[in-house]
Amino acid sequence: MTDPIQMLIDAGAIPVEPFDEHSRYRDAGIGLFQPGPDEPPIAYVRRRFIPQRRDIPIGAEVTIHDGDRPDLLAARVIGEPLRYWRVADANAVQDAAELTDTPGARILVPRTA
Repeated sequence: MTDPIQMLIDAGAIPVEPFDEHSRYRDAGIGLFQPGPDEPPIAYVRRRFIPQRRDIPIGAEVTIHDGDRPDLLAARVIGEPLRYWRVADANAVQDAAELTDTPGARILVPRTA
């Protein structure tokens, strides 16, 4: 049986890379889980491992302002609001909202390439 989704991917109607270039899941990949021999596979996003803090080059340390949000912070410090997750990774924070919870707190900003 021909897979209609694969046909659309092959035709270029569906992008091969499902995530935006700024997404934290860009390189995570998509996996297929086969629940049973006669059941259709289920697509899932593969696990993304957060890099170790020691492996992230730090470019600066900044102070959180009142009213900051993760996206506004990322726009201010690295120039791209959708890459707030890079700042979260540099601070070993899983929930990016924790970055901006405390005005006056100092956080690390990763060096951008």
